[in-house]
Amino acid sequence: MRRNFLVLALAMAISHVACGADNNTTGHTSPEPPPEVSSKQADSMKTRLASQSSDQVDKLGPSSNALPPVPTLEDLRMVAPALARYTEGTLLGDLWKRPELSPRDRSIITVAALITRNQTIEMPYHFNLALDNGVKPSELSEIITHLAFYSGWANATSAVAVAKDVFSKRGIGSDQLPPASGEHLPIDEAAEAQRAARVEQDVGPVAPGLVQYTSDLLFHDLWLRPALAPRDRSLVTVSALIASGQVAQITYHLNRAMDNGLTKAQASEMLTQLAFYAGWPKAFSAIPVVKDVFEKRPK
Repeated sequence: MRRNFLVLALAMAISHVACGADNNTTGHTSPEPPPEVSSKQADSMKTRLASQSSDQVDKLGPSSNALPPVPTLEDLRMVAPALARYTEGTLLGDLWKRPELSPRDRSIITVAALITRNQTIEMPYHFNLALDNGVKPSELSEIITHLAFYSGWANATSAVAVAKDVFSKRGIGSDQLPPASGEHLPIDEAAEAQRAARVEQDVGPVAPGLVQYTSDLLFHDLWLRPALAPRDRSLVTVSALIASGQVAQITYHLNRAMDNGLTKAQASEMLTQLAFYAGWPKAFSAIPVVKDVFEKRPK
């Protein structure tokens, strides 16, 4: 049986219960997370998820192309007892309860990391958790679209396959998704002129086609789509850059994120969240760049 995939999905369900709706950071502009779930409901979720895991194991044949089943905490204990201890004690007992980010923001960061790293086994749970934490279907759809450009088309289409099933099971229809095209948000002409001039100077002599697509497609279209607030779009982008180790792009996009409303405390906690979902080396590799951004921004 395919229990070698150590997903933290069941554990995260308990975390979602424990986090509740009081984790919003002061000044946070995102929607409020849903109210806390009762302990009785949590026990019911745990039993249901454990049962689903066993049922999935039985249904998976040796040549099945379905996603591996979601392991339970007991599965973790059978394979890696220390991982189970860290999951319950640190991940659930501390990280997802920290007040510097709301549950919604933590879900956005985690979903961005999973898509960027093409870790499809955890996507069904975390897509559902994100929706439960206040991320709208239109926003989850737009996160996937955005990450096609920042983590690659294949990673985005892998996420589409998972999200399609999640949307179907939740009764989410096309009327709840953003349109393929439409009205754009207003553009900051001065900031865009500076960006375009810098890209033309640095990239134009090497790849003029890339310059054209960067301006026309990314910054005059994708970044102006209203399905994601600019702050959230920046949060997704910076999370993806850190999760993929693309430190060269962090300076520009972290400054843009903070210009769009991300606070220093939230940016700091984003690194902490990503250490668990992208790995300590990725978070530490980003630290010098993030530190430099913090120090150079106006006080």
